[in-house]
Amino acid sequence: MKDLSFLDKIIFFINSIVGVVLLISYLLPFINPIHFAAISAFSLAVPVLISVNLLFMIYWLIRLKKQVILPVLLFLVGLPIFPSFFKMRKKEFVKKETSIDVMSYNVRMFNLYKWIPEEGIDKKIANFINEENPDIICFQEYHPDKNIHLDYPYQYVQIHNKKNNFGQAIFSKHRIINKGVLNFENTNNDAIFADIKIDTTILRVYNIHLESLKINPSKENFGQKDGKRLHNRVANAFERQGAQALKVLNHEKGSPYKTILCGDFNNTPFSWVYYKLKGAKKDAFIEAGKGFGRTFNYPFPVRIDFILVDETYEVDEFEVYPLDYSDHFPITAKVELK
Repeated sequence: MKDLSFLDKIIFFINSIVGVVLLISYLLPFINPIHFAAISAFSLAVPVLISVNLLFMIYWLIRLKKQVILPVLLFLVGLPIFPSFFKMRKKEFVKKETSIDVMSYNVRMFNLYKWIPEEGIDKKIANFINEENPDIICFQEYHPDKNIHLDYPYQYVQIHNKKNNFGQAIFSKHRIINKGVLNFENTNNDAIFADIKIDTTILRVYNIHLESLKINPSKENFGQKDGKRLHNRVANAFERQGAQALKVLNHEKGSPYKTILCGDFNNTPFSWVYYKLKGAKKDAFIEAGKGFGRTFNYPFPVRIDFILVDETYEVDEFEVYPLDYSDHFPITAKVELK
């Protein structure tokens, strides 16, 4: 430290604080938010912390200082989780006849309350879906809309919020032979499932919408004056998410079929709920995505929407569509059923 200037000492002090927080964040997938909700809230900041740590690494490399060891060590420790944060190369797509297209999309009630000051958002969403024409769609915050015309013979709509008439839905080109809902207590969120028969294969698709953080991207950020209030709200949401994730897992254990989990988890890949729900399944983004996989319309590269498939299935392709029709972006995966 003696060979550091006063400015370098301040920078290294900040680097050390970021390093401690990042190190704690690496442990978050193993910390149940039901017991440590406040700490679990740091999972939202992991992409930012990783980026800042990389900047420190570059700074110390340019300065040729041994303090570079700290960010390098943090980088190496975090290597196993980096594919969840950023993918360098995309899997080469080879079209297969046995693949199905699975889409997950939080449509935010098709802009019912005009959050986006533009007419015809509902029709634009419908046109987009009809053009992509996926085999299975999982909608979160679905609202029955007379302007939405989607040609799907099999539909399961579960309206959880009766007052505002919205909930979750699964649309399928293939026959739904069984369906059900997993009600979450004291919330507008829930999970639904559908057993879908595709040729001779039956798979169970879960559409999951975990507790919302209620963050408005246009009005809120983590540095504003009411950050403490925001943090408490997020911590409470994380605690609820933990209980909701356990309910889904307990139900999934009784599934007689292989499963695909889709939905808006309202949490990142660095969280306990993601870690638990993923289990041995494959994350479609990690398997076949590229870049940051940003699914939430927020300044930071946040990925909170997921398609998780049975470990025996192959993911041939994954896409995020950066459409400004909702506060979430639709995601789709081509999944080869085996």
